Amino acid sequence: MGELAPVRPYGQPEYRWLLPAVLRDEADAPPGPRSTRDWLIDILCFMLSLGWTLLATADLLSPVPTVLPQWSSSPDWLIATDLTIGIAFSVALWWRRRWPVHLGIGVLIFGTMSITITVVALISLFSVAVHRRFAVNGVVTVGAMLMNAAFCVIRPEHGTPIVESLAWSLAIVSIVQLWGMIVRARRELVVSLRDRVERAEAEQQLRVAQARALERTRIAREMHDVLAHRISLLSLHAGALEIRPDAPPTEVANAAGVIRASAHQALQDLREVIGVLREPAAEALPERPQPTLSELPALADESRAAGVKVCLLLGVDRPEDTPSGIGRTAYRIVQEGLTNARKHAPGTVVRVSVSGAAGEGLTVDIRNPAPVGRPPSVIPGTGTGLIGLTERATLAGGTLTHGHDSQGDFVLAAWLPWPD
Repeated sequence: MGELAPVRPYGQPEYRWLLPAVLRDEADAPPGPRSTRDWLIDILCFMLSLGWTLLATADLLSPVPTVLPQWSSSPDWLIATDLTIGIAFSVALWWRRRWPVHLGIGVLIFGTMSITITVVALISLFSVAVHRRFAVNGVVTVGAMLMNAAFCVIRPEHGTPIVESLAWSLAIVSIVQLWGMIVRARRELVVSLRDRVERAEAEQQLRVAQARALERTRIAREMHDVLAHRISLLSLHAGALEIRPDAPPTEVANAAGVIRASAHQALQDLREVIGVLREPAAEALPERPQPTLSELPALADESRAAGVKVCLLLGVDRPEDTPSGIGRTAYRIVQEGLTNARKHAPGTVVRVSVSGAAGEGLTVDIRNPAPVGRPPSVIPGTGTGLIGLTERATLAGGTLTHGHDSQGDFVLAAWLPWPD
């Protein structure tokens, strides 16, 4: 007699010494609470088994049996015993999901002499095939064949050869087992597909979070040099006032005005840095100062040199007067839009429109038709550029949308606030 197995996590003790080693299947997950469907199926199985038990017993006791005439000569004590076995195992069906192998072993033992246990035996074999692995299922199947052979010897059918009875038993058991294995395989496939979907969603969320974090870090790096420039101006003018305390009042007032304006702009840039920098930057060196709206024509020329047909419409009177943060964001949006057009719609004309003014906001519209007769480029990419642009526009207080319009053109549109 072996040792008592430790209690399972869900609180069910497993007495391993009750089963041979090959029948222990501790890897299978325990059943959870019964669903409405499980209750309906269990009630149906119980009613079928109990109904068959009562029907078979009544037919065996009948003077003229109609359902089981081949066993009409059974003694009364055997019929009473058969009735008790059938009722007991019908009740035991309520625990067939938790202990399918235990129920199967009981069926193998008492099925060698019981007729009323037939329905329970079929349900038990099906439960083992569904809830246990193939090795356990194979052992129980072999046991079912031996049980049928013993039953044919102990309680033979009148007028039917033993070989024929065994052939029918083998066919029925095989059908039940194959049906159970198909159900188990389907359930495992559904669980596998569900796990894949959950992993794919989790990975996508992780990629989105990483893209947002990288974009915020990039913005903070871009602001690094600008903020340093503002502070250096403060230091320069403050040093000039310190060196020349007797300067004319006009020069002092001008220097003080420059210091005030630079300090105000530095504070604004610092607020933007604090707003986007959520975690320490990587150890890589900061990127160099960033372009703004005034360098959009140079960006368009660079794209044209790379083979992109660009039509740029810059509807801003003085691009150099655009606030640096808004200008950088608009430049990056146009840059990403041109890159996407070069990758996914080669040979098409990309129309870029940038317009706006102080107090109205800055509008960026990039659109290109779908490519005709030319395959997309194989330029590699991470697939998160638009996610980063959306994060950048949101942090700037604006909006960004992308997708196909009613005419089939791909449109990347953004609006950025431009204070007075």
